This record gives sequence, C-alpha cells and structure tokens, in this order.
Amino acid sequence: MATYNFIYFASASTVIFYNKCKHTVWPGIKPSAGEKLLAGGGFELPANKSHTIQLPPLWSGAFWGRHGCTFNKYGHGRCTTGDCGGYLSCNGSGGSPPATLAEFTLGPLDFYDVSLVDGYNMAISIKPVKGSGNCSYVGCVSDLNQMCPVGLQVMSRNGKRVVACKSACSVFKLPKYCCTGLFGNPISCKPTAYSKIFKTACPTAYSYAYDDPTSIFTCSKANYIVTFCSHHRR
Repeated sequence: MATYNFIYFASASTVIFYNKCKHTVWPGIKPSAGEKLLAGGGFELPANKSHTIQLPPLWSGAFWGRHGCTFNKYGHGRCTTGDCGGYLSCNGSGGSPPATLAEFTLGPLDFYDVSLVDGYNMAISIKPVKGSGNCSYVGCVSDLNQMCPVGLQVMSRNGKRVVACKSACSVFKLPKYCCTGLFGNPISCKPTAYSKIFKTACPTAYSYAYDDPTSIFTCSKANYIVTFCSHHRR
C-alpha cells in the first residue's frame, strides 16, 4: 500500500498522481486561460508509481492520461490516446479526444469533477484528503471501452481491441449531442441514449455538457489524489 506524505498550505493544494494501471501513463496538464503551466504540461508516470505537484492558489485546469506513447530524446513522438500535438510536454495544449478529464477550479471553495464530455480513454478518480465540507470521492472507474457502442469505438492499431470511446458529439456533430444551437441550454439539452450509457457506468462523472447536478463536487482546504486505472474506492 502506497504511503503519501502531504505538505499542507493555507492557500494552495497538492495533487498526487498515482498510476494503478498495468502500463505507463503520461499525464497531461492543461491550465485554464491565464493560469500557470505546471510540470511543462506533461510527464511520464510508470505503473504503480506516483508523482506530486503543488497547485498554485486559485489555479484551474484539467488533467488527463495518455497511453501508448513513444517519445524520442527531444520529447517528440505520439500517443495512442490523449495525444497533445506529438509532444511529451503538452505546454498548454489539451489532449486529443477522446480523453477522460479530471477538472479543478481552486479557491476558498474548490470545485472538481471527472468529465466524459470529450469521451473516455481510461479510468480516473479524484480523492480529496483532509479537506472540509462534502469532499466526496468521484470518478469513472468502470472500463467504458468494454461497453462502448460500436459507432463510438476507437480501435488499437492492430484493430483487435477498443482503446477509447468517443463522445456522440464528436461522431455525429449534432446540436442535441453537443448542446449547441437550440440545444445550448440545460432546459433543451437532455441526456441521450449515448450519454446514458456513460452515466449508468459512471454515476458521478459528467456524461454531457449540462450534467451538473450529479457531477460537480466541492471541498475546502484539501489535497487531492488523482488515480489512473483505479477500480476501487479505498
């Protein structure tokens, strides 16, 4: 069992990335506009290893996992899923969908969520540590690649297995799936047959753009563990 040593700050949080996958993961980091870039935007995280980053006060942004990556000594290469322009250090670029996102907005009250709005490529969970308030464990720890509808599947290079599951928006590009146009509000944009598959498998994750009531969580003065391929809450 891994042991975590946290450093506590009055106005900043620490996030530990923990890889419980059987393979290496390359976490990507995308800060929101105007926010500080952390760890160059990406790094390598071998199986069963952890990596700690201090988040600046009031920071906001998203984390995701990349897999199947190959980089040369200059940090140039490509990932099977979650690629950010062919670089190890994403340098502010987001991951190419589909990718499961862990999103944070820090403040006196932190907001955090796991989002499948841009699709799914691997299980991710967020666990607050020693915060105050509701501070719920959240995540998508089901393997959605195994239940992904045929039309949304991303196959491996050899075509033998599903490595990611696209969002219906990215495939069909219709307003009812993308929550755009006449569907650009929470009243008209409702769950679809595709988003319901995601929601059933991962009840605490965002399954579509206006899935707020059951998908966004809050905590104060916490540190966080972001785990890849976690299939257990404890």
